[in-house]
Amino acid sequence: MHGVQPNRKNGAPAGLGRLEILSPAGSTQALTAAVRCGADAVYLGGGGFNARRNAHNFDAVSLREAVAFCHARGVKVHFTLNTLIRQDEFPAALALAEEVCALGVDALIVQDLGLARAVHAAAPGMPLHASTQLSCHTPAGVRELAALGFSRVVLAREMSKEEIAACANQGAELEIFVHGALCMCVSGQCGLSAMLGGRSGNRGLCAQPCRLPFAPSGRDAAGRERLPRPGEAALSLRDLSLREHVGELAALGVCSLKIEGRMKRPEYVAAATAATVAARDGLADTDSGSLADDLQSVFSRSGFTDGYYTARRGAAMFGVRRKEDVTAAAPVLGRLSR
Repeated sequence: MHGVQPNRKNGAPAGLGRLEILSPAGSTQALTAAVRCGADAVYLGGGGFNARRNAHNFDAVSLREAVAFCHARGVKVHFTLNTLIRQDEFPAALALAEEVCALGVDALIVQDLGLARAVHAAAPGMPLHASTQLSCHTPAGVRELAALGFSRVVLAREMSKEEIAACANQGAELEIFVHGALCMCVSGQCGLSAMLGGRSGNRGLCAQPCRLPFAPSGRDAAGRERLPRPGEAALSLRDLSLREHVGELAALGVCSLKIEGRMKRPEYVAAATAATVAARDGLADTDSGSLADDLQSVFSRSGFTDGYYTARRGAAMFGVRRKEDVTAAAPVLGRLSR
């Protein structure tokens, strides 16, 4: 196995003053959108060992083309192998890792520690990134993952600014999610989809049951059973957005800003990438206001939240996809598509 390290745009490696923008590429169209809108790196999957198995994903031919397309433009490619691997699947997972290393991807995002150990032993030069599914949220966790051969840790999405800062300078780069869907449960620890429908999030098949109309149980004043109200979903969090905090993230020790959304359409990837690039590069509100509007319009659940990052956790973090959220997307999708 081997890894190819292309030259980065603007010459500066991630973590040395310039925050990397890492965009989702669930399809060839989404990858193109990410690159054209300024992403420094993309993450994508293929085969059966990635956390978004229902995305379009990439086979060997399309992955080779994707790597060539990105590297020609100074964009890195991170390949996801971020599910738990059964023992009988181990040879196939290791073979896939070897195949994608040969194609020249720049890093592997891994959840299964057994697979990570085998890959690191076979290809010590291939950068390993610890998936957010590993639920790492402490300095001790970062140090342990660094000792296991990980060069970067994708921190859990439920961390505050202070908790993120505490994980810096522990032997591995830090990557955090700055935009996209939040799980009701801690990253990597949810068993609800597997329990209700046999579709495990740690096997890449989450059915998003937390978006269903759950409500607190009980009875009203007349003794009648309380039923969920229309639009009520007591487990549905709004999407994360740290756009307003991007300017301070480098000082916390973060090197990469990750956008969630490998199941989203290319227009979403375009809007989220462009808005994050604008925030990272410090464009004035008058210049980037339309980008923020696009981001709100193309997908939201009655707005966004920064509740975890700011440690202001409460009812304002919850929201559902409303009819007006859907209709707001229509005017901008055509322009974003072009």
